[in-house]
Amino acid sequence: MEHYIQNYTDGLKSALSQAAMNVIPELGNALLQAWKQEKAIYLCGNGGSAGNAVHLANDLLYGAGMQIGKGLRVEALSANPAVLTCLANDLGYEEIYSYQLQVKANSGDVLIVLSGSGNSPNVVKALEVGNLMGMRTFAILGFSGGHCKELAQVPLHFPVDDMQIAEDIQLIVGHICMQWLCNESRQYQQETNSKLHVT
Repeated sequence: MEHYIQNYTDGLKSALSQAAMNVIPELGNALLQAWKQEKAIYLCGNGGSAGNAVHLANDLLYGAGMQIGKGLRVEALSANPAVLTCLANDLGYEEIYSYQLQVKANSGDVLIVLSGSGNSPNVVKALEVGNLMGMRTFAILGFSGGHCKELAQVPLHFPVDDMQIAEDIQLIVGHICMQWLCNESRQYQQETNSKLHVT
């Protein structure tokens, strides 16, 4: 067991030293801009990444805005099993996210794809549709980055050949953004209150 612990922690430390960490501010700023402009954020993924999408949607809806009582307009496209099974059954599994975007999303909204391989047809199709709709598209990826690395306007690619560490990174990136947004919201509220008092 000690060997596994050491290997895993070493792998996680290595992943956290990748150049993709420098791209996190671009994602954070896109989320902040969407928040201020009341744009929507959509997340999607498969398996553990689908669970992470739900987790991070919760963090952005509540955790990011808990200082001011209003979080981001965010939805995990993987969260509704009735919608997922309907679309998979009637249209095909590759359509489960892209169809939802066509119905719900608007130009200027943000799409965040979470994927280890970056090659699952449903997240690839989500990015294709998001780009066509004028969304701001991001992807947090492991392994080679796959097709999603080429499709996302802003890929955060961590070239780690370990699915569990790739999924850990998704949450770490999301949690960094959440904590930063929480702090930014407090500062924004203070600035707004100061301007109100001055006028």
